[in-house]
Amino acid sequence: MDPKKIKGRPNRDRLLFRLKHLAKALICSPFRKLCLKCQGMSIGRGILPRINVNWPHQVSVGDDHVIEKDVYFKFDGAWRPGPSIKIGNRVFIGKGTEFNIRTGIHIGDDCLIASGCKFVDHDHGIKAGSPMNTQIGKEAKIVVGNNVWFGYCCVVLKGCEIGAGSVIGAGSLVNNNIPSGEIWAGTPARKIGELETS
Repeated sequence: MDPKKIKGRPNRDRLLFRLKHLAKALICSPFRKLCLKCQGMSIGRGILPRINVNWPHQVSVGDDHVIEKDVYFKFDGAWRPGPSIKIGNRVFIGKGTEFNIRTGIHIGDDCLIASGCKFVDHDHGIKAGSPMNTQIGKEAKIVVGNNVWFGYCCVVLKGCEIGAGSVIGAGSLVNNNIPSGEIWAGTPARKIGELETS
């Protein structure tokens, strides 16, 4: 291939990428947001890619959010007034994250949620003698403070409260409360450090 043609290609490719992104932001996102708002979803400023949501009125997303594609907002239950899934301002939610919520979840402002994370606020019963999928399990709201960072593929279970400024390591299973300003990791997650003070 001619070196002169190769030299100009990166600039052309960057321009095409930016035009594609701009087209999605100016055309697809506003239409998608309008459709979801008509179904009761509360959405602040920010670009909204292709997401999955079964009950839009159960979801509230704050301003200046960054949501990657294929995020699943699942309210696991019959219709009832909402919202039960509340996301704060300036929150990043990575690709493939799932909110599987029956009672409620509140994510504070300025949180970072890496790709593949799961938040589940309920479980199934485990009594012998009847199928587990017919048993009523325990349910408890999940509460996440401001400025919390979840690494890749974390799982957060029912009833957990995670304090402001905490860091949860990649692949962690959170099944207990986490105080503010601490670093937790592992399965199940345990404290491995604290945030540095300047």
